[in-house]
Amino acid sequence: MIRRSSKKSIDKLLKNNTSWKILDVGCGYNAHKNATVICDVQDLSNIYKEKHFVKLTSKILPFKDKEFDFVIASHVIEHVKEVEFFIKELQRVSSKGYIELPTILEDNLVFENKKDHLWHMEFDDDKNQLIISKKIQFLEPVLTVSSIKKFLKYFRQSLVLELFWENSIEFEIILKNHDNYQKLSRLSLMRKFFSKLIRNLIR
Repeated sequence: MIRRSSKKSIDKLLKNNTSWKILDVGCGYNAHKNATVICDVQDLSNIYKEKHFVKLTSKILPFKDKEFDFVIASHVIEHVKEVEFFIKELQRVSSKGYIELPTILEDNLVFENKKDHLWHMEFDDDKNQLIISKKIQFLEPVLTVSSIKKFLKYFRQSLVLELFWENSIEFEIILKNHDNYQKLSRLSLMRKFFSKLIRNLIR
């Protein structure tokens, strides 16, 4: 079962279950404060001296089956080449967890995402299923990672998927036909913006 949730409710859940063994995988420098084990491809052992850090050296998570009570994968899946294998690994090492992902809109707005992200993510509320497709750059990015954080304060639901799962992660990888898509250019958007602005000024 996978469903929409919120980071706020997940934070509350983890705060109320202090005995849980919690894994945060692929978190970089932003591990969840309640995580007991940190796993990343970078050696961040000096950053997380007060927690147990494990460096990831292969696609297989270096943990036993159901070793954890909860696993967090925040802004990770969109980077992973073997996405199906990684999702199955999350299910293997824990019985439940939290997944946070950029929406297609955020993915297209941020400069850094253009090179680093491989997949687009959507959530089907009718089937309670994560929908994964190859990333398409529909428009040229206009924001940096630091600036998108300011937008998140007001537009989080439009920019981020927040998902809780238990027992299983239902997902589907689909091949979308984007042969006829028309890329939006920053120049054309700016022209329309200023054209509208000028028309309003001369009225």
